[in-house]
Amino acid sequence: MRNTLELAVFNIESALTAAKGGADRLEICENYANGGTTPSYGILKILRNKVSIPVFVMLCPRAGDFVYTDEEFEVIKKDILICKKLNFDGVVCGILKTDGSIDVPRTSELVQLAYPMEFTFHRAFDRCKDPLKALEDIIDCGCNRILTSGQVPNALGGKKTIKQLIQKANNRITILAGGGIRSNNIAEIKQFTGATEFHSSAKKIVPSKMQFINPKMKDDLNQVSVDVEEIKKMKKIISKK
Repeated sequence: MRNTLELAVFNIESALTAAKGGADRLEICENYANGGTTPSYGILKILRNKVSIPVFVMLCPRAGDFVYTDEEFEVIKKDILICKKLNFDGVVCGILKTDGSIDVPRTSELVQLAYPMEFTFHRAFDRCKDPLKALEDIIDCGCNRILTSGQVPNALGGKKTIKQLIQKANNRITILAGGGIRSNNIAEIKQFTGATEFHSSAKKIVPSKMQFINPKMKDDLNQVSVDVEEIKKMKKIISKK
């Protein structure tokens, strides 16, 4: 089975750079500082016209928890229809109930609406109270994959849980390992867990091009981009048998 490197990208420039740099698939988001929210229509339109590799779209109407109002749920459904119209390959979303369980009815509805696009249940999974029960619920909803760091901040620390999830899934769903994955730990995560799909931001900070910055303001004008050399290193590592 071919190993896959998915790059989380947070703006149009990063997306184009990651695609040219060797990423197998993109997850396009906005608002890195807030964990990723739904990108604008303009970003989606330009990206779809310029990138040929698979692109999954983050559907998260706001920062914060993953318990959504009826209106927020309607926003997600409208965004799914936009993604289908623009011929994206997949969407990335996750909905929980207040008790920490998977919102099965709503997730199932979104999966059906998104078809034939693929559906990744994102790291809302890492906030659920019972990962093995959640695994079965998400499979029953028809999702294609789960993005997880093993219910801890990074995948290296959660490698035992990721391995357990992969074993329990038994090829019924793909477990996408993500969270702090870089070239200095991806080999260990791959070998220990048996994962075949990996999610990384390969993040680097690009200084602002502005020549004048108001000294009275404290705003951070730097941008988040991707490190192409880091992408190449990770690709080389996961390609080894």
